[in-house]
Amino acid sequence: MNELEQRLAAYDQSRKITLSKGKLCVTLVTSRKARMDGLPLRSSEMLTDAKGQVAGLGKAAVQSILKEYGEMRVLAEEGGRTSRGSIGCMESYVAFLNELHAAGLADMDCIEEWWVGRVRKYFEGKPFKLKVDHSKSIKAIINDLLGQAQKRQQKVHGATCVGAMYQHLVGAALDLVLGDGVLKHHGFSVADAFTQRAGDFIIDDVAIHVTTSPTEALIRKCVSNIEDGLRAIIITSKVGTAAAEVLCANAQLQGRVDVFEIEQFIASNIYEMSGFSRVFHKSKIRELVAAYNEIVETCETDPSLRIELAS
Repeated sequence: MNELEQRLAAYDQSRKITLSKGKLCVTLVTSRKARMDGLPLRSSEMLTDAKGQVAGLGKAAVQSILKEYGEMRVLAEEGGRTSRGSIGCMESYVAFLNELHAAGLADMDCIEEWWVGRVRKYFEGKPFKLKVDHSKSIKAIINDLLGQAQKRQQKVHGATCVGAMYQHLVGAALDLVLGDGVLKHHGFSVADAFTQRAGDFIIDDVAIHVTTSPTEALIRKCVSNIEDGLRAIIITSKVGTAAAEVLCANAQLQGRVDVFEIEQFIASNIYEMSGFSRVFHKSKIRELVAAYNEIVETCETDPSLRIELAS
């Protein structure tokens, strides 16, 4: 990549633009404004008279830009107008464009085309589909979702979507139980196995480790947890639970580490939060998906990790 593309990619990653259709809409409209009026640009010029919205932001404006590049798919029905933080996103992007201009790199034709490419990446990063079938158990519904991730990972060399889904589904379930802001979430690439953190999630005196495949290194971390006065929990796959129990036995940790199968862990949370009422199962699953997607948008750069509820 040339320097302009490198800076655009770094900005995209740092601001999570490609993960949000609202942010993509703001970026496209702002790019078009800079392309038409020139740089430097003042963020105040991008506000409506009431200062409450980004001027010109809407479905028609966004789709008009995309149509020029032969892209007819609808990015957002509201064109990003109702997205939270659209003004902040615009102000940040205007500052970034002005920096490019000062560096002599602001080729707005290339920049706009680059963002259209990001829009196409967003469209191509198809989310996983979760269907709430009342003829199936909640555990089976979650298992179907995890199966999709497993199939995708087998097809795409180097993909780690299974591990990422495990971690963020557990994180979402914990958020629903504990409330927003209690847990600190991290991207899957900085999982606790590769850092000095005591676990993927720390709650009071409990260290929770989420993994698709337990290892001896993870068991050593559980030993360290116990030595530090923490309780250790491992949440893993069905096969992983058996492996974890064997590894714990080999390390003389029988009865000292709780091991849960991920589908059972999430299903039990759904049952508890819904008061065991079937009427509320779907709404709680919807809340789980919303919390999961929020974590993905905050911590990851791959939009295909998102989950959509199938109609």
